[in-house]
Amino acid sequence: MKPSLGNLSRSFSRLKKNLIIAIDGPSASGKSTVAHLLAKKLGYLYLDTGAMYRALTLKALKNKIDIEDEDALYQLAETTKISLKQNPDFTKVKVYLDGEDVTSQIRSRLVNKWVSPISTVKKLREKMVEQQREIAKGRGVVAEGRDMGTVVFPQAEVKIFLVASIKERIHRRWKEYQQRGISCSEKEIEKEIQRRDQIDSQREVSPLRKAEDAIIIDNTNFGISETLQKIWEIVEKKVK
Repeated sequence: MKPSLGNLSRSFSRLKKNLIIAIDGPSASGKSTVAHLLAKKLGYLYLDTGAMYRALTLKALKNKIDIEDEDALYQLAETTKISLKQNPDFTKVKVYLDGEDVTSQIRSRLVNKWVSPISTVKKLREKMVEQQREIAKGRGVVAEGRDMGTVVFPQAEVKIFLVASIKERIHRRWKEYQQRGISCSEKEIEKEIQRRDQIDSQREVSPLRKAEDAIIIDNTNFGISETLQKIWEIVEKKVK
């Protein structure tokens, strides 16, 4: 019998507060969907660190900043205010860039193309990590990204490394684009994902990798409920 989100909600209500749960993994592995739902069920903050890098990338593109100019990118980060605002009912997290709601804009294909190169800038990442840790202070957090368990929150009580087959990841991203009215072939998406994987895993600063104490979940053949159930079982063991 497959677990229902309702049953998970009742189980989550027994969890003590203020854990840090770090979920890492490659692009289109399902991190955002699972992390958001998990945070909602726990009443935790959903910390979408990828959205923060996307917001900065959007601003760099709008301001025509040279992507290879590390000092200019760092100065941009120094003077940029990025905030994540969660609805009282935990149903949605909006991303604000200098006070402007950019939740939809940061998911464009152009931002997808440039967010990984911008994320390789050492000084910029250091600044963003400071902000991410500050946001998470003293609260229960589900943080997702590529270096949550290795760099940003190495002390996290629960560390998950979420993966899926390349074929499944391509299909998920294609469905996402279709739902948003973006025309794109699966072949184009395959190149896009492979490029991001290469940059994320080979960058010198905070590369995408599994933390030593993280647990791998391959959700290629899992739905959302099954993935949440597996994460909950891991959380429950950690708490006990």
